Amino acid sequence: MIGRSVLITGSNRGLGLEMVKQLAGSSFPPHHIIAACRNPNAAQELKQMSEDHNNIHIIELDVGDERSYSSLVSHISEIVGSYGLNVLINNAGVAPKSTRINMVNWKQMTDTLHINTIAPLMLTKALLPLIKVAASQLDGSSLAVKRAAVINISSILGSIAENEQGGLYPYRASKAALNAITKSLSLDLQSSNILVTSLHPGWVQTDMGGKLAPLTPTQSISGIITTLHNLTEQHHGGFYQYDGQKLPW
Repeated sequence: MIGRSVLITGSNRGLGLEMVKQLAGSSFPPHHIIAACRNPNAAQELKQMSEDHNNIHIIELDVGDERSYSSLVSHISEIVGSYGLNVLINNAGVAPKSTRINMVNWKQMTDTLHINTIAPLMLTKALLPLIKVAASQLDGSSLAVKRAAVINISSILGSIAENEQGGLYPYRASKAALNAITKSLSLDLQSSNILVTSLHPGWVQTDMGGKLAPLTPTQSISGIITTLHNLTEQHHGGFYQYDGQKLPW
C-alpha cells in the first residue's frame, strides 16, 4: 500500500485514469483513492471503476479554480477522517501545441503556467493541513509515501540540461518551474516529515503524448507505482523518471 489515502488530480483520462485503475487493482490498495476531475459526469470509465471498487471516490475539481479549494478540502476531510491525506499526486496538466519563438503568445504562457505550475502549488498549500495530519500518524522522521508525500508529475521537457531542441516554451517553462517548486516544498516540508518529489512519466501514448510515444499508460504507471514504493529520504526534493532513474535539472 502506498498510503492509506491517495488524491490524484486529472484522473478522468490518460495517466491519471490508469493510476486509479492500477491502484484499485493492486494487492494492497489504498483505503481511499480520491479521483479528482473537472467533469465527473462525463468520466464514464472512471464512474464504472467506482462502481466496481468502493474505495474509489470521484470528486469534482478544476485545479485552476482556487475558489473551489475550500469545499474540496472539506470534502476530502470527510473521506479521510482523522487519518489525514497520505499522498497528493499533482497529475492534472495541459500541453499546448508545439510552439516556436515566432508563434508563442501571452495566453499560451499564462494559461499553461496557471494549470501546470501555480495550481499544483496552491492545491498543495490548501491540502497541507490534511497531509500534515497523515505525516504525524507514524513515529520517527523517515520519509515515504506510506507516511505522507506530495508527488508532482513533471516532464523531462522541464529539464534545462536536457533541452537540446528549443521551442515548447509554455510547457518547458511550466515544468521547469514546477521542478523548482518541488525543491522549495521539499525544504519547507522537511520538518513535517512530508516527502516531496517530481516524477517524469516518460513519453506515453496519451492525448498529450500522441500515438508515436514508446510507452503505454500501463507501462508508465506500473513503473511509477513501483518507484513510489521505493521513494525514501534520498529521493526527497529530487527529479526522477517513472522507472526511478534520476534526471538532471
